[in-house]
Amino acid sequence: MALLEIKKAGAPVLKQVCTPIHKIDTKLKKLLDDMAETMYEANGVGLAAPQVGVPIRMVVIDVGSGLVELLNPVITEREGSDVDSEGCLSVPNIFGDVERAAKVTVEYMNRNGKIRQLTAEKLLARCIQHELDHLDGTLFIDIAKSLRREESK
Repeated sequence: MALLEIKKAGAPVLKQVCTPIHKIDTKLKKLLDDMAETMYEANGVGLAAPQVGVPIRMVVIDVGSGLVELLNPVITEREGSDVDSEGCLSVPNIFGDVERAAKVTVEYMNRNGKIRQLTAEKLLARCIQHELDHLDGTLFIDIAKSLRREESK
């Protein structure tokens, strides 16, 4: 596995609408592994492929309950509303309050090409929405109600 460079706000790839995945091969599975390793090393809870310079519809997430890999994810249901603070590995030291659905259902492919569905609440629901925004070229700073700078601890 290898650590990947996390692109920062201003990188053109972060504003792109990503393309769907049509073929799952060993190269794609290695990218999933490298993205997870990069996310963990950076102390993140989610990482989208465009954040490492690859404009495809793929994210990795781990909010503390194990790694979730979502390929071609689509939110099929949204429920409720919640405002909470978010940050992003591509926007270091900036945090903002973002309104998101409190509960989401997402349909996706796993690394073996199987279609799956996941219903999530709380931090996992927020993280899914945040990472899927990356796939459409949206950063949390584009939709935050307010922003603030906090230096790393």
